[in-house]
Amino acid sequence: MADRVLVTGGSGFVAGYCVTELLDHGYSVRTTVRDSGDPEKSARLRELGDVEVMPADLSSDAGWAEAMEGCAFVLHVASPFPAAMPKDEADVIRPAVDGTLRVLRAAADSGTVRRVVLTSSVAAIASGHPDDHKVFTEADWSVVDAIPAYEKSKTLAERAAWDFAATLPDGGGFELVVVNPGFVLGPVRHAPVGTSVNLVRRLLAREVPASPPIGLAVVDVRDLAVAHRLAMEVPGAAGNRYICAGDNTWMQEVARILAENFDGLGFRVPTGKMPSWLIRLAAPFNSEMRQVRFLAGHPVSVSAQKAHNELGWTMRPLRDTVVDTATSLVETGIVPAPASAHPAPPVPTTTNS
Repeated sequence: MADRVLVTGGSGFVAGYCVTELLDHGYSVRTTVRDSGDPEKSARLRELGDVEVMPADLSSDAGWAEAMEGCAFVLHVASPFPAAMPKDEADVIRPAVDGTLRVLRAAADSGTVRRVVLTSSVAAIASGHPDDHKVFTEADWSVVDAIPAYEKSKTLAERAAWDFAATLPDGGGFELVVVNPGFVLGPVRHAPVGTSVNLVRRLLAREVPASPPIGLAVVDVRDLAVAHRLAMEVPGAAGNRYICAGDNTWMQEVARILAENFDGLGFRVPTGKMPSWLIRLAAPFNSEMRQVRFLAGHPVSVSAQKAHNELGWTMRPLRDTVVDTATSLVETGIVPAPASAHPAPPVPTTTNS
């Protein structure tokens, strides 16, 4: 009988691809959603395959013991990802930390879970350092006192997870592995889109006049799902964290890739660079711009060499990820085809999906 895997937050972007990856490799999959009675969420999950759906919320103990029952592995993917800085950072930090510990306690109490793979972020590694031009590795931790709410939530949640794992008895409890993805892009299956994909959507829809100077370490959601499975399967991964992200890419380069592949189809992607003075001017009045101001000018330079060496993990080219993301936005109607295109022109495709 196939091992059963619990994936938290199954209706999310990353979790949905993790579910598909596990099903494709013969695992029995159970997933949690905050409201299993939501017909739209249930329908989307049924489209993925034979998936058991159970209600469980990161803010409550209810349902987690039942969700863990009979599971050999847990992929804890669910976590809040705000589109803009919250007024109260506790609104992001508390559910991230408390929710992570809630899931880990339930896994430890289950008596069956052998390994938990926690989805963290490079935001827990490369944020708030005085020298942000070095290449960061899994040995690094973000500087909590120097970072905004989201980055702080990922850092504190991961540290809490490692502290909890250290309390488990030798030979008892479960093994912990952490995956630290970068900026997640890739084909969307339905609306609404997450915070990361929304960047591509806004460029393609020309909702922004130019690209702010933001550094991105992109990872394709399909490759990230593979990383989660490998982190679950590879025996030597226990007790390790793994960066899963590419080289630093400026947002303007993402815009150029979009322009090269979509401007000929009637789109008009803005490829200019947003001036720093405009960001400073808008930041006091716009929460998104406050986040942009914190990130502006800072590259995200991280190394995924450890994941390559120890997990055998690989990434597809950045161009494929960006084009496939945009293609999916057009095909799903999230970004309407230009009115000048009658009928709607075919969208670019990549060879490796």
